[in-house]
Amino acid sequence: MQDCIFCKIVRKEIPAKVVYEDEHVIAFNDIHPQAPVHVLLIPKKHIPTLFDLTVEDAETISRLHLAAAEVARRLGLDQKGFRLVANCLEGAGQVVFHVHYHLLAGRELGWPPG
Repeated sequence: MQDCIFCKIVRKEIPAKVVYEDEHVIAFNDIHPQAPVHVLLIPKKHIPTLFDLTVEDAETISRLHLAAAEVARRLGLDQKGFRLVANCLEGAGQVVFHVHYHLLAGRELGWPPG
């Protein structure tokens, strides 16, 4: 998608503080953090919502989860823990229509969320 902000980050048209990148995934610090650690993990392939996933995207989504674990390890969260959040559609708070996860940590995260 030409005007998707996350696609522009993938194409390096918009700068981001990248904390992880491989051939399938890029992870970068959120510019409006909601916790001391707030990293966005996105597939490099444009997929608007979780409802748009297909069987062909299984490896991409698997890689996204593996990347989340690797980012957490690199940030020293493997003992403290973290929360991984995906919002799907406007009613759940999705603002950018490109599948992404929020990795949150560094403070007490209450339950239930929201």
